[in-house]
Amino acid sequence: MKIYLSVDMEGITGLVDYTHVFSNQHNYERGRAIMTAEANAVISAAFEEKAAEVIVNDSHSKMNNLLIEQIHPEAKLISGDVKPFSMVQGLDGSYDGAIFVGYHARASAKGVMSHTMVFAVKKMYINEVEVGELGFNAYVAGHYGVPVIMVAGDDGAADEAGELIPGITTAIVKKTTSRSSALSLTPQKAHQLLQEKTVQAIRNKKNVKPLIPPEHPLLTIEFNNQGQAEWASLMPGTEWHEGTTKVSFKAKDILEAYQAMLVMTELATNSTFN
Repeated sequence: MKIYLSVDMEGITGLVDYTHVFSNQHNYERGRAIMTAEANAVISAAFEEKAAEVIVNDSHSKMNNLLIEQIHPEAKLISGDVKPFSMVQGLDGSYDGAIFVGYHARASAKGVMSHTMVFAVKKMYINEVEVGELGFNAYVAGHYGVPVIMVAGDDGAADEAGELIPGITTAIVKKTTSRSSALSLTPQKAHQLLQEKTVQAIRNKKNVKPLIPPEHPLLTIEFNNQGQAEWASLMPGTEWHEGTTKVSFKAKDILEAYQAMLVMTELATNSTFN
């Protein structure tokens, strides 16, 4: 059995604001240590459930947050930026299941540090389905026939996962009180929960179906302001919906849509006047 782990940071236990997740802030080193320990709780449980291989993809910001010297010795880590497929780099059809750890709610939804990729994004859609990082990443997994069997993070992420993927196991390590505060488990209690839920998810994996993406998906991103939409629409093949901040791209498959999203959001960050 081969398990894929995508580990983000905003949904990690006890991390509630930008000081925990921005590398130039005073709480960041604490945050990455908690993040690494939380990943290890899931990895350890996966190996105890007879996983032969666990591949971990660092999926936050510059994607070099996890402390490799503290990661479970039998796991392998994908680290660094730029990655052609970002938060799902290395995911393919060889995996029996994917687990998302440290995930958060999508932009414009209630949740701790809720956002989608970059703060320029207000909403994102695949055809008519609104998605965040969780949903988009699950579609990529589904492209390869891999089910997302567990999502760990805040209650917003758990709600989103349950709406998209019937039967998925969720582990709620903190409950939202505002976008920058939460009622959180302690790391020790979170580790116990994550280990229990990982065992449950692996034993239940045959009952969770992959989230199959549509053929030739239409990606639409609604940005927060016009300048961001202007920048995103510079990418060839996009259509800017005049009078709105929405930019669309018709993709040949979900993989092309994902890379288009990466380019469009990166371009949008060039808009500096709000």
